[in-house]
Amino acid sequence: MTSIRDIARQAGVSVTTVSRVINNNGYVGAATRARVEQAVTALAFTPNAHARRMRSGTSRMVGVILPALDVPFFGILAHVIEQELFRRGLQALICCTDESPDQEADYISMLLAQQVDGVLAASVLADSTQYQRLVDAGVPIVAVDRALPGLAAISVAPDHQAGGRMMAEHLLQLGHRRFAVIGAPRHSPPVQARVQGTVQRLAEAGLRPQVALGTAHDFDECRALAAEVLAGDPVQRPTALIGTTDIAAIGAIHAAIGLGLAVPGDVSVIGFDDLPEARYVLPALTTVAQPLREIGVQAVAQLVARMAGEVAVLAELPLRLVLRDTTAPPPQYGLA
Repeated sequence: MTSIRDIARQAGVSVTTVSRVINNNGYVGAATRARVEQAVTALAFTPNAHARRMRSGTSRMVGVILPALDVPFFGILAHVIEQELFRRGLQALICCTDESPDQEADYISMLLAQQVDGVLAASVLADSTQYQRLVDAGVPIVAVDRALPGLAAISVAPDHQAGGRMMAEHLLQLGHRRFAVIGAPRHSPPVQARVQGTVQRLAEAGLRPQVALGTAHDFDECRALAAEVLAGDPVQRPTALIGTTDIAAIGAIHAAIGLGLAVPGDVSVIGFDDLPEARYVLPALTTVAQPLREIGVQAVAQLVARMAGEVAVLAELPLRLVLRDTTAPPPQYGLA
């Protein structure tokens, strides 16, 4: 195994100089630094993380706890966070909890054992009890996409409730009066907040939507939910479906078409997220866009600041309505 002494001999410098280059700590001239970096590459040297932690007191590792990676939203978020951490010289330990509180607890134990320098977390539930162990150990935490109630943790997330109101408002302005809300997973705090915002706005208009929430955040379950609410008398069924996510909304489009309904001629559909899939489904999905990549970048910036004992400015994360092809005024027979 290549050692730091091997690098020093190859580059013709002292062990101290090699250490400064590897740890980016202290001044080294440009030409000398280049020789050391060439030796590191030539000898395929990999610094020992444990030894570095013993010397510096830090691991340069950050835990990233996400509820799913097979959901496009979290896959993109994980990529943005990992790349942003890498740019800052930090390593990501990505932990997929699979929407399981028990698995989440196991990952927290693992991150404590690894002595991570910080944690970015999208908790499975609106319950921060498990994360108190990290706080007690002095590990900085930043909540992503949802809050960690009861903890002194910064939350980098859009206003999901306002997003629910935006979806309802757009369809109300088009003239819709019969609504259904579909989505999953029902335990997700952002999903619950979007439903709450939707229901509140419709209640202000004197309306009460059907709400159908599933357990699995996938196309098949959401398609089945939508098919159930759309089956029945055309005079009574909803003319507008609100998906709590783009996945839910795309599932609803497939359900409607499978029942022989036109989108948006017979039923309008709106989603939330503005995933890449929203642009390419046919018809293209009207949705509320959240700044997904900015969420990841800001979350990392907040965590790095907290790790340094500093406070970073948290910029606003605005939502915006993206009009495409799946929403229109209700059909005339749906106005009764």
